Amino acid sequence: MDKVELCYTPASELARLIAAKDVSPVEVMEVVLERFDALNPSLNAVCTPTPDLAMDRAREAEKAVMDGAALGPLHGVPTTIKDLAATKGLKTMAGSHIYADQVMDQDAPFVTRLAEAGAISIGKTTTPEMGWKGCGDSPLTGASHNPWKHGYNPGGSSTGAAICAAAGIGPIHQGSDGAGSIRMPAGFCGVYGIKPTFGRVAYAPMSNNDLISHVGPITRTVTDAALMLGAMAGPDDRDQTSLGMPPDDYVGQLDAGIDGLRIAYSPNLGHLRVDGEVADLVAAAVRGLESLGHEIEEVDPGFGDTREMEYCIWSVIMAGRLAHFLDDWEGRMDPGLVACVRDGMGYSAVEFMRAKGARMELYAKAQKFFERYDLLVTPTLSVAAFPVEQLIPEHWEQHPWDWIRWAGFSYPFNLTWQPAATCPCGFTPAGLPVGVQFVSGRFQDLRILQASRVFEQAFPWADKRPPLD
Repeated sequence: MDKVELCYTPASELARLIAAKDVSPVEVMEVVLERFDALNPSLNAVCTPTPDLAMDRAREAEKAVMDGAALGPLHGVPTTIKDLAATKGLKTMAGSHIYADQVMDQDAPFVTRLAEAGAISIGKTTTPEMGWKGCGDSPLTGASHNPWKHGYNPGGSSTGAAICAAAGIGPIHQGSDGAGSIRMPAGFCGVYGIKPTFGRVAYAPMSNNDLISHVGPITRTVTDAALMLGAMAGPDDRDQTSLGMPPDDYVGQLDAGIDGLRIAYSPNLGHLRVDGEVADLVAAAVRGLESLGHEIEEVDPGFGDTREMEYCIWSVIMAGRLAHFLDDWEGRMDPGLVACVRDGMGYSAVEFMRAKGARMELYAKAQKFFERYDLLVTPTLSVAAFPVEQLIPEHWEQHPWDWIRWAGFSYPFNLTWQPAATCPCGFTPAGLPVGVQFVSGRFQDLRILQASRVFEQAFPWADKRPPLD
């Protein structure tokens, strides 16, 4: 197997090859780091690389194989950790000058679990400042680039994770999603990303963000996502919202299929604008599902226009986290984030609590909807990737900070704590990836993976690679 093919080999296959002694963890790590060295200066996907530590752990992993030790499901598989996640002894900068020198004294629970499963991190991936937007740049680490078109937005906030997955810099990557931050970059970069049910993957230290951040995988294949999610999932007392129930056997039940499910399709959630080139590809994906024998009903889910509630909650969250930094740091912060914080400072406590009441009403509507339907299909995003220096595509109405207007399909399902995933479903005439989103009721993570697997088997995407080699 040549070096590029080894870099694009799925984690499920790599783990099997390593356990069978057909390839060594050291060999795998060497070629992945070589690819990282070649591509990262252009892509800017990893902001804190740890190659020496990764090689040390690869040698330990090789020794474990040769000694006949028990091996985890991800033994020797390269991964990355997002720069919002706590990593003991390493910088966790959150893409911000404010935290440029922050070194954590603990690992997040999922960082520990990935290591226990045998995965080896090659470093921390880029994110916009504090993960505040769906774009791939920050004032600290600069612009990151979409592998399919340099100079274009790779999405955020799990920016570097999606870039690495698309570029073959390791097969599995940790992301987090507070308003679409797994699904947006995965959609823009043409890879797979799943946001599991809130609390499925314990998150600590907990962030003051009104309980919206879900942790999940960004990968090239659904099987790899199932494998990675199974390794990360589980409760932890440091996260008071983590689910006590064990995860399903995601890999073992992945191919059970979705026959007989009641499937709904909403092209706009009843009110959202969508670019025609995106809408056409998503509609074709829905027709593809129908051609497999699945009955799909086009619907307005009846959630109503949630945007005003979302603007309030999002900007107040950012104000609560960051307003006290403005006096000292405003000049070195993302101007859009500053505008968002200042808008958030303008809401009253009464207005915020009314918005939280509207959030509860949204959950009730979603719960009722998913009593009728098992699966909802929508576009992942309203647009394809656009120039990375723009917050909003130039053909859309502009705003000082409101990037949510082109990402309106994702945030509602953070507010309702439901699982959702994005699958690649084609390319625009300009060669930019487009994604289709699958959503289901709370706790139905396995159903999302199974639906994604059905779509992947019928319409494969992992063989499609950006023009980097």
